Parts: sequence; structure tokens; C-alpha cells
Amino acid sequence: MVSKKRKYVYPSVLTIAGSDSGGGAGIQADLKTISALGCYGTSAITVVTAQNTLGVTNLHYLPPAIVKDQITAVLDDIKTHAIKIGMIGKSELLQTIADVLSLYPEIPVILDPVMVATSGRQLTDENTINLMKMLLFPVTTLVTPNLNEASVLAETGISTVEQMKTAAQKILSFGSYAVLIKGGHLTGSKLYDVYLDKTGREFIYENDAILSQNTHGTGCTLSSAIASFLARGFDLPAAIENAEFYVNQAISHGVDSTTGKGKGPLNHFYAPVPLIRN
Repeated sequence: MVSKKRKYVYPSVLTIAGSDSGGGAGIQADLKTISALGCYGTSAITVVTAQNTLGVTNLHYLPPAIVKDQITAVLDDIKTHAIKIGMIGKSELLQTIADVLSLYPEIPVILDPVMVATSGRQLTDENTINLMKMLLFPVTTLVTPNLNEASVLAETGISTVEQMKTAAQKILSFGSYAVLIKGGHLTGSKLYDVYLDKTGREFIYENDAILSQNTHGTGCTLSSAIASFLARGFDLPAAIENAEFYVNQAISHGVDSTTGKGKGPLNHFYAPVPLIRN
């Protein structure tokens, strides 16, 4: 007979994002990251993409009702310690997600505002971007735009760390608790990410630039890693610091691999952590 006594709970992370058939980004990268960091991953798929290391060739958005049912099926049953949101793409989906998450204010939410694919394909229309600012940012703990996304959100050009700080202040005004602008597209031997939150705390996260063809899914991986460390009990700045280290190592350990003909994936399982028991 199975004991009815609950002995432990896994730190659990829900990812709400698109499916990448090539496995390098999206839900697939999220679940690899969550698993590699010792957490239990659940998912709600927003869009199915036909995608590989060369780019996105087709996509199909799921009906809002299906997305809602996936999210509520997870949250109504499985204790969830953090939520990561990736590609949404359509305003109807965004509205649905914002409505559902407003019912669970105690769960920290990490938003990776996926707007453009690595290949350059536009994935989010202007109306959805505006709704994201109005509806989703206010229920978000941390938003993690890259330079291009931050430029769109803040409506300003960004080419320096100081400009990243200014853009972070503008993005923070849309209602999230904190913002982390990723500076991976800046040139130089060092990479700088800028953090700002509503308490006025500002941090600059510095990493060595790694020359690699295999960086597909880096943004998805970082946001999922932050969510995972939050689920494990770290505070937000520490979760970001640990997530940045994880991503840096995942890139470094994947430099010499060949997966496909284009931009390959990170090595998510360079040092996997067994499921943590809380």
C-alpha cells in the first residue's frame, strides 16, 4: 500500500511558451533547463512552430481556450513555485494569460517578451506589444528583454550600458516589479546585463563573451533558469546571478558540438541536478 503521507515536494516551474520542433528554444529549452536545475517542469503551449537551427518556417497559434485550460489544469492541481512566459504572439492569447495569472498573484512570473526569432522573423505584432505593456507587465515579477526587444518596448535606441539603464527605467514604468535588459548583442569581450527594480536597486551583471555558433535558445534558457532558482528559494538578484552562471556554462560546454546546419543549442545538461526534494 502506498503511504498517504506527503514526504516532500519538488520545486515546480510552469512554462507558458511556444513549441520549437528543433528543440533548441521555446518549451523544449525551458523544460531542459528546469529539469537540469533540479526542478519539476510543467507546460502550456501557446504556439506550435516548424523550426530548426536555420530558422522558423511556419507556425500555428493555439486557441485561447486551449491555452487557458492547460494553465489552469496545472495550477489547480500542481503546487507551482514560479512561472515563465515566453512567446505569446497574439493579443487574444495575451489577454487570456493575463486574466488567468491575475488569479494567482502569489506565484512569481518571469516574462521573456519574445518578439523576434533568432533568424529575424517578427513573432509579435504591435497591438500585442502594447497589450503586453498594459496587461501582462503589471502581473510580472521580472521582464527579461534583449536589446532589440528593450528598444521596441522603451521606444529608444540602445547601444551602451547607460542607454540600457535609461531604457530599464522606462520599461519599469509599465508595471513589472523588475526588469533585466540583456546586453548580449553589444560588441566587446564583456557582456553586461542591467537589472533595475521598484525599490531602486540596480545591478550590472558582467560575463565574458563566448564565441560560439551554438546560442539558439539563450534567452529562453536564461528566463527559465531564473524561474527555477526562484522556485528553489533564491531571492531575485541571486536567482539571476545563478541563472547567468548556468547559461554561461551551458554555452561554454556546447561550443564544440554540431547540431544542424545553423545556430545550434546550448548544452543544458553539462552538470544536471537531481530533482530537489523540499
